[in-house]
Amino acid sequence: MTIHPTRESWLLAAVQLIEPIFKAQGHAAPPDCQVSCGFPSTGSKSHIGQYWSRQSSTHDKNQIYISPALSDPAKVLDTLVHELVHAVDDCRNKHGKEFKRIALSVGLEGRMRSASAGKDLMVVLKKIAIQLGEYPHGGLRITHTLRIRPPRPRARCEECGYEVPMYKKFLPFGPPLCPQHKTGMIPIGDWEES
Repeated sequence: MTIHPTRESWLLAAVQLIEPIFKAQGHAAPPDCQVSCGFPSTGSKSHIGQYWSRQSSTHDKNQIYISPALSDPAKVLDTLVHELVHAVDDCRNKHGKEFKRIALSVGLEGRMRSASAGKDLMVVLKKIAIQLGEYPHGGLRITHTLRIRPPRPRARCEECGYEVPMYKKFLPFGPPLCPQHKTGMIPIGDWEES
């Protein structure tokens, strides 16, 4: 059992131990994958992992983030496998057919957006967790206070009720014309503050 001083060293070692699972199915995970603990860009509590393709990176490297809410090593590894499937595909197919083909072949199951380890893969991941030793991270109890935004200004046709949301940059031009009736739409909401 190795003691890892940081989450990142533990996660990088995990990638090396998980890689044979992919190789056995004919998949090669990118060798330059960077893995860290961090919040997803969406800010959502429900997203526990996120993959960023090399095209998104200024130094042409794949990047994976595992949520700081996770502290159970097996769950962290499970999430890492899901994100590594994205890395193999370089996120070209999101959760589509190719992602599904790779995911099922390495032992993930369920709906592809939230695919997780099946029973056999979980047994392997628990053994890998023992090899890695303690995950040097205390899970965060995430509590979000909702930031309530005022509703976006809209425009509505008085004849048919058709509504469109308005972007801030177009507000100075006034309400658009109804595409069906070609009449001016009325402003709804606060056009001044936006």
